Order: sequence, then structure tokens, then C-alpha cells
Amino acid sequence: MKTVSEYNDMFGQETLHPLVSIINFTDAGVLMNRPMNLGFFSILFKTERVCPIKYGRNDYDYQAGTLLFIGPGQVMSFEEDGTEHRPKGYALVFHPDLLRGTYLGQHIKDYNFFSYDIHEALHLSEEEKRSVVENFKKIEYELKRSIDKHSKKLIVSNIELFLNYCVRFYDRQFTTRDYSGSGIVEKFDNLLHEYLNSEKLQDKGLPTVAYFADGFHLSANYFGDVVKKETGKTALEYIQGKLVDIAKEKMFDGRRSISEIAFELGFKYPQHFTRFFKNQVGFTPNEYRSLN
Repeated sequence: MKTVSEYNDMFGQETLHPLVSIINFTDAGVLMNRPMNLGFFSILFKTERVCPIKYGRNDYDYQAGTLLFIGPGQVMSFEEDGTEHRPKGYALVFHPDLLRGTYLGQHIKDYNFFSYDIHEALHLSEEEKRSVVENFKKIEYELKRSIDKHSKKLIVSNIELFLNYCVRFYDRQFTTRDYSGSGIVEKFDNLLHEYLNSEKLQDKGLPTVAYFADGFHLSANYFGDVVKKETGKTALEYIQGKLVDIAKEKMFDGRRSISEIAFELGFKYPQHFTRFFKNQVGFTPNEYRSLN
């Protein structure tokens, strides 16, 4: 499905703008249960299901309302009993062409939640749900007006405002969900320590963010955002920092050559280790060893 108008046609909705649409599923037709590969951004606000969520440090009411973000090229489907699905809620869809030449177009990749897994949806509090509906209504208001020279700027600005609210809501979720916060960072730190002090470095090479995210059953982007929320560093920066600490410690053993240390740390070539170390520390390994 490449165009917004195709999406509108599937639900029996009029296309008010060729590049963006708001759909109220209450007024929409039945969606057949089949996989769809979308050529545009899709944000689904589901209201029909109770979503039992274990609470974290604070209590929020997640009992109805989740936001699911789908980027262009991703495949979505509804797993239902039977052959058709009548969702309840709203959808905001917008084509990448809408964002061409705008600030949001340059920074859309900064909104990592478009590449989160489906089980990492945004679970909303009652107040947040009201905010989502208000934002959708602002966009819908512009769509129902005649298109003029101001339409694109106002629509894109409202979408950007909505996405920034979602960043705030996800920050809250990172804090309140049971698996987030210091708990996940502490476990990550323990797993990383175990990895860096085992033969995994030689067997599997340098640790990756995806490796640890998989251990928590999270996407790499979601996992990285949780770590950054708590530590101020990306997961990759956190891994690299620990790797540098171990490398510095090994430097003080004069019996080891730089090449040996590089191989022990999982680098295939000593020059790669030298380049990495200098980028992180400001000195080459030999310079650092001499200074200390």
C-alpha cells in the first residue's frame, strides 16, 4: 500500500489531502485480516481493548489506550479470530513526501519509536489519551479546511507537536514500566561485565546493542532509549566506556603487547583497536601506556 488514498479507500473514507489523513475507526469500514506493507508513517491509537500492564514506581491507568507507531516499509497485520477486524480508535497516517523540505523531515529519524517492536507500544494514561485526541482534532481541523499555502506548514507543525508529546509520554513510560529504569540498567551492567570478562569477546567479537536488547526481549532502539533515559548515554556509548576501562587496565600489564590486548578485547585487527582507543581517550594505546 503506497499511498494515503489507498489507505482511505480501504476504510471507505474520503481523501481530504493526498499526503495525510486522520481516520476515526468508528465511522470506518471493516478491515480484512491480511498483512500490509505501508509506504508511509502510520500511528494507531487503539481504544477497544483492556491492556493490563504491571505498574512500576508510579501508578498510571493504562486500562484502555495504546499508541502503535509504524514506519514506511514495515509490515503490520491484525491477528484476530475470523477473517475480518473492526478496530476502534483513530489512525494518523502521513506520507514521507509531506515532510520534504521541513524541519520535521530532517529530524524524523530522531523519533526512534517508529522502529520499536509491536510489544513496545506506548501505553497512555487518561490525561495522555485526552492529549492525543486533542492533537488529532487539530490536524483534522486543518484537513477539513480548503488547502492553501499555509496548510502544509500548519499540518506538519501539528504532527511535530504530537510526536514531541509522544517523546514525553515514552519518557514517562521508561520510568514507570517494571522492566525499565535502574533495574534494566543494573542488569545490563551485570551482563556487560560478564561478557567483557569472558571468552565471548574472542568467540563472538565486540558486544553489540542488539545482543543485549535481545536478552531483554526488546528492540535495539527501545532498549537504547531506556538506557539513555537513565544514564544520559546511549547504550553504545555505555558499552564503549566499559570497554575502554578494561583496555586501560590491561595497559598496565607490561607483559602484554598492544596487539595481544586488541585480540583479547575482540578486535580483529590491532589498528582498529588503536583507532577506537584514540577516538575514546585522545591518545593511542602506546601513548597512553607511556604517559602512565
